[in-house]
Amino acid sequence: MLCTRITNAHIVTMDPDRPTARELGIWQGRIVGLDADIAGLPARRVLDLGGATVLPGFIDGHVHMVWAGLKAQVPSVAPSRRVDDILRVVADAVVSRPRDGWVTLAGYDQRDLDRPLTAAELDTVSDGRKVHLGHISGHACLVNTAVLKLLPGRLAGSDGFLAEEDMGEVLRLRPPHALGELVDAIEHTARVCRSEGVTAVAEAGVGSELFAHSPIEAAAYQLAHETDRLAVRVQLMVAADALRPVEAAAADATERAFGLGLRSGFGDGPLSLGALKIFTDGGMMARTAALTEPYVGSDSNGRLQTDAGTLMDTIVAGHRAGWQLAVHAIGDLAVDVALDGIEAAQRAHPRPAARHRVEHAGLVRPDQLRRFADLGVTAVVQPNFLRHFGDDYAAIVGAERAPWLYRGRGFLDHGVRLVGSSDRPVADGAPLRAIQFMVERASASGARIGPDEGVDVQAALRAYTVDAAYACHWEDSAGSLTPGKRADLVVLGDDPTRVDPGRIGGIEVVGTFVEGDDGLDAAPGPASG
Repeated sequence: MLCTRITNAHIVTMDPDRPTARELGIWQGRIVGLDADIAGLPARRVLDLGGATVLPGFIDGHVHMVWAGLKAQVPSVAPSRRVDDILRVVADAVVSRPRDGWVTLAGYDQRDLDRPLTAAELDTVSDGRKVHLGHISGHACLVNTAVLKLLPGRLAGSDGFLAEEDMGEVLRLRPPHALGELVDAIEHTARVCRSEGVTAVAEAGVGSELFAHSPIEAAAYQLAHETDRLAVRVQLMVAADALRPVEAAAADATERAFGLGLRSGFGDGPLSLGALKIFTDGGMMARTAALTEPYVGSDSNGRLQTDAGTLMDTIVAGHRAGWQLAVHAIGDLAVDVALDGIEAAQRAHPRPAARHRVEHAGLVRPDQLRRFADLGVTAVVQPNFLRHFGDDYAAIVGAERAPWLYRGRGFLDHGVRLVGSSDRPVADGAPLRAIQFMVERASASGARIGPDEGVDVQAALRAYTVDAAYACHWEDSAGSLTPGKRADLVVLGDDPTRVDPGRIGGIEVVGTFVEGDDGLDAAPGPASG
């Protein structure tokens, strides 16, 4: 007997051996068959979908669940356009906070302000509190003088805008969040993801000294899972700076390790360890992405997080210790460092099945495309970055480089596996809106950003299903609606492959199943189907 039979549906399986079906059977959280496979089998529950479209559940290959959940709980100054409006929001937030406490706000963006906002002007509405405005990119912040006074001398006299490692100095001053707060944040983000058709995510970095919200942050994910508050499957990337020097046996090839030597592949089911996250540069919005040529109208090329040699040593050491690598590289200079490091690692210690990834791959020169392919590196991009921020990005890199931003077709034409993701909460996390951008390459203003990099709908769907599963080593259990795989699927009000591309982002997500559980009979948790 089946747990659930889905019938009268347009099922797009993403499995080339059986591309479509009308019926699907679920038993104990797995797909047991399609159409004729399940003919005549009784079912405890029959769901007639009235012709709705069913796809594999979307996989978001790069998110920040804790950050997104915490950000949703604090006041936001977005959109940051007028300084006076920001100051009013800060003043309102200050009222409810104790004098010795921190006032945290989100959504700060310096790029379009009517005048510079500085620590001194923040002081006028801070009433003595320590004020922290988190930057929209996650790579910078603006703080007031009460915070600057606590920082090292070289920062104490700044104007309050701090990026990358300087921002890290601020974050280290703040008391860690309690596990309960972090679990609430994870649960919130997981439920939002699921409402958008996402069934699995890769959390892009726990344990970082720069970005962690608690030194025991990973425990929050375990607690969320144990208390049935994890509505989606989660794979945790571990930040490289969470590794510590170890003196293991020489034969074990491990010089730096996390915890008890755990690495990629540990865990199974709803919560597991994935890649080692290595930061090489910053971000475009903070103007800290590392470019080979300066930003337009500036003499700045951005910056690497540290010198290239050190970054390459970290990449090689992580590879040698058996990790899959997820190397954050946005600017083309950072991409060079990432690829150089991976090439050096594979040359010294060949491991062809490592499935290393470059996270973001924001600006990729034509000559770098072949290197991605030759090294077998996956590109994990964020299409919605250009949908929301494409006009700005195109302006700061100029007309010649704009077509290289967050590529699609260029990667595919060179045989590079392309994975879609959100970097939530930096940008809108809805996969359908990202898929629309991947096809149209149109920003919110209607500007076409590198139109030749557009892909067809089927390729865009693969980026959020089949190829995302491969990047997370889930291809045997997710990514397509194939018998034997998890019953992770999304029900849509229309078929993305049949509607005008301009309508894809507006398709309704009718329901989302995780291991056969659609959340209607019980709260998300262990499989009920």
